[in-house]
Amino acid sequence: MNYKFKVITAILFLALSFVPAAFADSVVRVGLTDNKFQNVLKQQVTVYGTADCEICDKETRKVIAAVPENTEISIKSGTNGLEISAKGRNQTLRDVVIICPRGVLGVKGLTRKGLPALYHGAFEVVQHPENKGFYLVNLVEIQEYLKGVVPNEMPVRFGLEALKAQAVAARNYVLTPRTQAYKEFNVVDSVASQVYYGVNTEDDLATRAVMETDGIVALYNNEPILALYSSTAGGYTESYAYAFSDPLTKMFPSINKPYLVAVPDKSEFEPLNEDEKAKEFYEAKIPSFDIESPYYRWQKEWMAVELENVLKTTLAAQSKTGFVHPVFKEGETLGRIKDIKVMKRGASGKAIEVELMTDRGCYRIAKELVIRRVFQKDGVSLPSANIVFENKKDNYGNITDVVIKGGGFGHGVGMSQYGAGYMSIKLKQPYYNILRHYYTGINLGTMPVTVLGEEVKQTFWAPIGRAQIVVTNSTAPKIAVMINGRTHEFPVTKTIFQKDYRIDISRYIEDGANTIVFYPPTLGRTVTLYVEVVEKYGRTDEER
Repeated sequence: MNYKFKVITAILFLALSFVPAAFADSVVRVGLTDNKFQNVLKQQVTVYGTADCEICDKETRKVIAAVPENTEISIKSGTNGLEISAKGRNQTLRDVVIICPRGVLGVKGLTRKGLPALYHGAFEVVQHPENKGFYLVNLVEIQEYLKGVVPNEMPVRFGLEALKAQAVAARNYVLTPRTQAYKEFNVVDSVASQVYYGVNTEDDLATRAVMETDGIVALYNNEPILALYSSTAGGYTESYAYAFSDPLTKMFPSINKPYLVAVPDKSEFEPLNEDEKAKEFYEAKIPSFDIESPYYRWQKEWMAVELENVLKTTLAAQSKTGFVHPVFKEGETLGRIKDIKVMKRGASGKAIEVELMTDRGCYRIAKELVIRRVFQKDGVSLPSANIVFENKKDNYGNITDVVIKGGGFGHGVGMSQYGAGYMSIKLKQPYYNILRHYYTGINLGTMPVTVLGEEVKQTFWAPIGRAQIVVTNSTAPKIAVMINGRTHEFPVTKTIFQKDYRIDISRYIEDGANTIVFYPPTLGRTVTLYVEVVEKYGRTDEER
């Protein structure tokens, strides 16, 4: 049995074992959308395999039919379940899993980057709980998933080290998403989560980046971080609290995350939370890591009456978010614009509250995405909320035109992709330094695991020839591990005053790919630990 067949078999086992919508053995559940990357709920779809396939009934865990390569499998939503048709045979089932152990799976009529959409792993067809249709879910091993993400989230011209940084950020993102909109799967394949286009869009350099960061995630306080990223920060990233509301309470500003704080590209950049400083920064092309982005600096302009017509629609739509006060209802009279100004800014200069004053009322608009969607130009939201307003007036003091000058594209929190590319190509920085620039105080290592009863195996890539086991919690006086095929035993002499206990294993690892097996402690004891490959404030290979 070859490796690929083993992976497919493992994925099938997980699917047929009623695994919840979570991560088990590094399998990702991806909801596939349509050609417009919008609809995830389907009424009908036709799939096929590039090699022989098997259709399995998830409920009975039995193989229903073997289907030859390139044979169409039609799936329709019916009143009594899923109507499955292949090779002239029809059956009605609840949920099914389709596997192609020696090939890949495709969706008829679905394209990505102009090519037929093909996928590793398996398809699980999950009926909507209220019988409104079904979801087509790609169950795929995380490394294969990332191969279809990295070259679609970041241009490969940004270089290997930037692609590695993207691979780690994308791995973190799928393991710890900010929110999970659907219980049936972890993420979707569009910008609503991460762009995932499957097999036909894979790229050799991006695949190398995925492989050479195998098993590595960014950690803070021994936990994987929420690795947010965007296209272009504009030279200064923003703190999480000033860009995102709390996903549960909707509180804004939200509670900050210590690793997602505002970071300037250069130490001499002062905080931009005052109007004059923001104006000076965003009205000029001050050199920074993002300077090569086409959205580094931009400008939008409206005649006053034009913007008033836009605001009549956008204010009503965005009032539904709860971040426009008072609420502006559809059909209300807005009046003439008298003034627009930023009331509060983050350290990056990002507008976090804007005041709009008309002759009929005053409105406060909060939160960067809401602000971007309120001030639309030609039906398109602002590229970012790193903005300064210029209100042009006539001789009588009436506003005639409104100009917004800004910088960046996206929310601007965490890693800037254009900045990562600049650091990779122009500054020759390795991926771990790129990540440590954008995510404050992180270290890099494997996912922390609690070992009890069964051994746990992890693979990881050591980028600087050094590694250490970090024991975060242990009731055992020693741990036993196998590193690259050799067994070792180490004492754990952590005192009550120590938060973590570190064991240097550099002498046992190899540059590149490594395997470690954590054996369970004896007598029912437990241990929680992981392998750290780049320390929070440790030396890099350039500093040794």
